[in-house]
Amino acid sequence: MINKVLIANRGEIALRIHRACKEMGISTVAVHSTADSYAMHVRLADESVCIGPPSAAESYLNIPAILSAATLTGADAIHPGYGFLSENANFARIVEEHGMAFIGPTAVSIATMGDKVAAKDAMRIAGVPVVPGSDGAVESVSDATRIAGEIGYPVIVKAASGGGGRGMKVVQAPDGIELAFKMARTEAKANFGDDTVYIEKYLGQPRHVEVQVIGDGQGNAVHLFERDCSLQRNHQKVLEEAPCPVLDDATRRRIGTICAEATAKMNYRSAGTFEFLYENGEFFFIEMNTRVQVEHPITEMICNFDIVAEMIRIAGGAPLSIKQSDVVMEGHAIECRINAEDPISFTPSPGMVEEYHAPGGLGVRVDSALYAGYRIPPYYDSLIAKLIVHGRNRDEALMRLRRVLGEMAVSGISTTIPLHQRVVDAPSFASAEYDIHWLERFVETS
Repeated sequence: MINKVLIANRGEIALRIHRACKEMGISTVAVHSTADSYAMHVRLADESVCIGPPSAAESYLNIPAILSAATLTGADAIHPGYGFLSENANFARIVEEHGMAFIGPTAVSIATMGDKVAAKDAMRIAGVPVVPGSDGAVESVSDATRIAGEIGYPVIVKAASGGGGRGMKVVQAPDGIELAFKMARTEAKANFGDDTVYIEKYLGQPRHVEVQVIGDGQGNAVHLFERDCSLQRNHQKVLEEAPCPVLDDATRRRIGTICAEATAKMNYRSAGTFEFLYENGEFFFIEMNTRVQVEHPITEMICNFDIVAEMIRIAGGAPLSIKQSDVVMEGHAIECRINAEDPISFTPSPGMVEEYHAPGGLGVRVDSALYAGYRIPPYYDSLIAKLIVHGRNRDEALMRLRRVLGEMAVSGISTTIPLHQRVVDAPSFASAEYDIHWLERFVETS
């Protein structure tokens, strides 16, 4: 049983983990940089430890400092949240070598799924449908040319250790493959220290659909249905909804079952997410995220299930607390990621929050660490709040979302609230006629 959790993160996810711990009777330790001394999770945690200056490399990515803080405070578990060290296999291994529970998957699972080539191989073995592409890493221009010709253009060259759109190059015709291959390798090396790349078929107008799973590492696993995360800008998610509005129940159950069975076969422990491209009725696996997702609240809303609390229980050695038959989907949920950015230019807007008012009412949830008088630092991700609504159906959720976007007030900085207001009023969004390219087209034309 876990008694004290060190939260190795910041912002809204740190506060989310703190809340789950307190409801379970578990003490919390907040670690923070000097820039986050007055952050809400630091103010609310039972204990706090400053682990370095503002730079993430010297604080939130500083493994020795985090482990020292855990040892100093007597924490018996560490929750990494998302981002930072959450998918660092070495960190997970070191935490457990120091006799503490890592609230997440094993280091082996993180390492396997962190390598997209190895992940695709594991998925093929587990019976999960994957995007047509190279069987492994592509080593030369001649191999890239041959493989792309076999798959058929357009193709996409992707970094094996990549993410966030870096190390990814779309190639429309044979004369572009050499340059794309070289550029993808260069970007991959510069951003991830690994120039391994692979090639996949590029799908023209897919949706991004992901399936939430959770396993206990003891052969038990369930799926918690799916989310549609197609509204993206520069490969970064902006708005998500659950369930996917274009799947029928039979398709939903089929892909959920495939993912749950694969999770059990892998003996996977903790929360995880299978990400797919979905086009013309077919799913194509692209990657598995071995952590809690930013958008986990919409799944919690439709399933009435606390994913973070279950992660903690499993890390403490408990078996999965639910069976698949216990998981019931009710209603529809939508999440807007509110960033401290200009809603037109998307320029970051750190600074003092002069006024903050969170909307409320039935079916409304706001995950945020903001408060009036808080100074948003310029050193980290610009996400400042997640606005989540739940309704009996998608239409009700949309009506509720329009209301709460009008109620939410944040002054002193610029936010992306106006962008979300434009999106939810767009007829093609209201009718769910969108794909992963829709938002970028919408931003260019609106």
